[in-house]
Amino acid sequence: MWQKLEQIWKTPDLRNNILFVLACLAVFRLAAHLPIPGVDTIALRNFFASNQLLGLLNIFSGGGLENFSVVMLGVGPYITASIIMQLLTMIVPRLEEINKDGEAGQRRINQYTRYLTVPLAALQAYGFIVIFRNQGGARIIGQMDPWQLAISILTITAGTIFLMWLGEIMSERKVGNGISLLIFAGIVSSVPQKIQQTIVTFDPSQVFTIAAFLVIAVITVVAVVVVTEAQRNIPVTYARMVRGGNTYGGATSYLPMRLLQAGVIPIIFAISVILFPPMVAQFLAKSQAAWLVNAAQFTINLFQNQIFYAVAYFVLVFGFTYFYTAVIFKPEQIAENLQKQGGFIPGIRPGASTIQFLARTMNYIVLPGALFLSLIAVLPLAMQAFTGSQLLVIGGTSLLIVVSVVIETVRAINAQLVMRDYDEL
Repeated sequence: MWQKLEQIWKTPDLRNNILFVLACLAVFRLAAHLPIPGVDTIALRNFFASNQLLGLLNIFSGGGLENFSVVMLGVGPYITASIIMQLLTMIVPRLEEINKDGEAGQRRINQYTRYLTVPLAALQAYGFIVIFRNQGGARIIGQMDPWQLAISILTITAGTIFLMWLGEIMSERKVGNGISLLIFAGIVSSVPQKIQQTIVTFDPSQVFTIAAFLVIAVITVVAVVVVTEAQRNIPVTYARMVRGGNTYGGATSYLPMRLLQAGVIPIIFAISVILFPPMVAQFLAKSQAAWLVNAAQFTINLFQNQIFYAVAYFVLVFGFTYFYTAVIFKPEQIAENLQKQGGFIPGIRPGASTIQFLARTMNYIVLPGALFLSLIAVLPLAMQAFTGSQLLVIGGTSLLIVVSVVIETVRAINAQLVMRDYDEL
């Protein structure tokens, strides 16, 4: 490790790229502590402490939502827009054609994603302002005239666009995905505060509980690394071809099928779905109709129930893992590409048999991956239910994202080092 760090430091362009990314992350953390004018941040934090659902969104915004900062939405609207465009690309034929145009088509899809981010950010900004005004009253947000409301929405939307731009220029440095690094920084930034709270409120009777948390944290990190890196290698043999007196092919390779094919997207889907009913209910809680108020209050209480929330979260993550894997994994395209390249899976006929084999194999792989994602998602709830303690520094979902981003960043930096080694040779 020290050898790698020394090698990075002695490579000027790579060192400058890493320092640039760190500076961008520092700017993000500074912006996360700049609140919108007219907001009582202390009352807002107390409200978040009593609302577990909004606490999930606060994690992904890096604490910006809890501070009602100019970047309170984080990169959430951009991620939502990316997911929507990715799904539309697979459904709308015109977008699918654009996506197949190579780099130029990908640039157009990215531009559509940026356009879609703007209305999504404005809509979410207005929604949160209304929720905090209805839920917290004037203690959190004072009365706003239409001009002040418009300025606040415009400021919050601009903050999201700024983070989107910041993430893209970080990605251009090729030391990791910029959007992922912003989410990573937001999650990790809460660790020092949680540790400080644990130290301040330390009680000798908590020694065994803290030790158990540390052991479980280490086991969870190891499990996340193993599952994230796990893949099944399908052997592929390429037929030997003779062209112009030269022989091509005849080699044996493998087709990697990852255990977590869908990554953390199912968890993001599940969070969006599970937050929707209580957020709508909070909108309707101030309605004039008594039955509507009762229905809204019932929905809010139902999602505040730990058992119902955990079961719903588990089922949604499990279901979305299968759904998203089915969307992104195309056995027909893989079988067609293998056939065009003269490749085949030993013992399996090309064509329909290969498609059936790949689909059946992926279904076997998805099951343990879906169970793992679902268990990781509800791990914090289970730990708090069994121990009755709030000592968790990073939840299972956050830990999965952190480990995945670290692995991705390390790979990107190693690729840069290897490329420079080849240049020297």
